[in-house]
Amino acid sequence: MTPLGARIRVLRSERGLTLAQMAAALQISTAYLSALEHGKRGVPTSGFLELVTAFFGLDWDEAEELRRLAEISRPKVVLDTSGLSPKATEFANRLGKRIRHLDDSRLDALLGDLADE
Repeated sequence: MTPLGARIRVLRSERGLTLAQMAAALQISTAYLSALEHGKRGVPTSGFLELVTAFFGLDWDEAEELRRLAEISRPKVVLDTSGLSPKATEFANRLGKRIRHLDDSRLDALLGDLADE
């Protein structure tokens, strides 16, 4: 699941909506919405995000958060380390191999190290 998918699922659940109800209201397929929530689809278009924002009646800050989550929700990430140090390449490769085995506390620590300033 991606950060965006998790947020959409929470918004839907808080309002007591089924996947089918939300998909029908947005005039999209249930399969697409399910795949988006589960992180099996790429980042949606800004038009889709605007549709979701309007559907849920999100305020400006919530809409901005949805866009931010979309930016960090690519389920298939490619890292190009060409031109970087050998350590950067090693880090990217080790992370790629180990990411499935990292627990939430370790991921939180790594995310803290990588937080935007």
